[in-house]
Amino acid sequence: MNIYLIALLIISSLCAIFSLTLHLQMLQQNSYYPSRYFGWLKGNYNKALLKDAILYLIISALVLLKFYRIGCLVALIFLLKNLKKSRKTQKKSIKPLVFTDRVKRIYLTASLLFLVLIVLYILSPATIIGRFAITVCLILCYVPPLLTFTLWGITLPIEKRISKYYVDDAKKILASRPDLKIIGITGSYGKTTTKFILTRLLSEKFNVVCTPHSYNTPMGVVRTVRTMLKPQTQIFVCEMGAKNIGDIKEICDIASPDFGLITSVGPQHLETFKSLDNVFATKFELADAVKANGGAVFVNGDSKEIAERIGEGFITYGTDKKFDFCGEKLSYGRNGSEFTVKLGSKKIKFTTKLLGLHSIIDIIGAVSLAYTLGVGVSDLQYAVASLKPAEHRLEMKPFTNGSLLIDDAYNSNPEGCLEAVKVLGSFDGMKKVIVTPGLVELGDKEYECNYALGKEAAKNCDIIILVGKNRSKPMQDAVQDSGYSQENLYVAASFKEAMEIYSQFADNNSVVLFENDLPDNYLY
Repeated sequence: MNIYLIALLIISSLCAIFSLTLHLQMLQQNSYYPSRYFGWLKGNYNKALLKDAILYLIISALVLLKFYRIGCLVALIFLLKNLKKSRKTQKKSIKPLVFTDRVKRIYLTASLLFLVLIVLYILSPATIIGRFAITVCLILCYVPPLLTFTLWGITLPIEKRISKYYVDDAKKILASRPDLKIIGITGSYGKTTTKFILTRLLSEKFNVVCTPHSYNTPMGVVRTVRTMLKPQTQIFVCEMGAKNIGDIKEICDIASPDFGLITSVGPQHLETFKSLDNVFATKFELADAVKANGGAVFVNGDSKEIAERIGEGFITYGTDKKFDFCGEKLSYGRNGSEFTVKLGSKKIKFTTKLLGLHSIIDIIGAVSLAYTLGVGVSDLQYAVASLKPAEHRLEMKPFTNGSLLIDDAYNSNPEGCLEAVKVLGSFDGMKKVIVTPGLVELGDKEYECNYALGKEAAKNCDIIILVGKNRSKPMQDAVQDSGYSQENLYVAASFKEAMEIYSQFADNNSVVLFENDLPDNYLY
């Protein structure tokens, strides 16, 4: 047994644990699905993987040649490098790794795994078991994706057991509350905004709880039920997200909704759904669950993909007079928007600080459901007037050098992005600037949708700042094809660089639109 070899294994193990920061961050951002994590590796990590392989070969060669002291020095250098890289990843990431209980369990498992391998070598240094322990330890240390996948596999049975316990507990809580009304909201886009709007409107008459932030996964719903529902809660508004067929049904099996609201069907997550028909079928898993409970389903009739596919038995809302709830006479101003909604036999005027046609349609959907549940007209008018934009969704606020920011960073759907650019274009007499990396997860429609966004930007913007030299290529093509002045088109490598460019133009007569703020795994 060589003490320097043991030191090498310990240092290498620490090096591997610090290398996990970036990989767990990407695994977490991809909802702990290995296939999506490996998709990120394929698109963004080729050079780093090569460096890892070279490092592993160097350390292995030093071990085979019994240059243990040199091996310790090399491992120590890379430990310090990985420690610095880990801190940098957390500090500079748009969405850093969140140290949830699951992430903590993965780190604990990593520590125990390396401890077991080192102890095996100490107990049997000259045997096959000892040599096997060294080999496995070094491979896992210097091939981070393999370590990440190994840890995911080891902890998966534990995570499933924990999830099942929490799900069963949430079901018991809901089963004990037969008086509680549950509203499910889903859609390719607009569901988070509609959820918050509906919650505000319903709170005029009821005690309401909704899933916070963008919680829309089974475990997000379960956590809300277990920690936020109170005995006095009368309505639970539950956002439901999906990336695969069956995802909405899984949430409905937990929540068992009495009412449903479907905001849209569009080309989101086509890389996993494969087709719009699959998107529609998944979103309407909510309708199946609600109808099985004898409830009512509200749908956005302005969504083309919904209008073309639905039959009878739905309550429609939107901007067409044939809908059950129709909004019209929409106008914009610096103070917000004005419009009317047909409620029964009357047309009621509403004012709001929210901008964009899609926001107004979200309001109409929420008004239609709240009105059906008994919220009065005057209460609805007051609640709509008091609405504030959801964080980072067409949110107006003061910005650099006295300029105005329209923050739409959390908008990632094609229709909403086009509408946001049109809203920017309505600010007459001001210098209009857009900063955007474009749209992702649109499958074979990604180029088409980003090209359309570039075309719309060329029509409405005085200055265009695109983020990501490769990512923004479709928008660059569209802007150039539009005959737009190349002097006013900028392509930045990062949001930081984009802000440096914008600061050159910013003044009290400028308005800038932040359109979509992609997480780190997409910026390249």
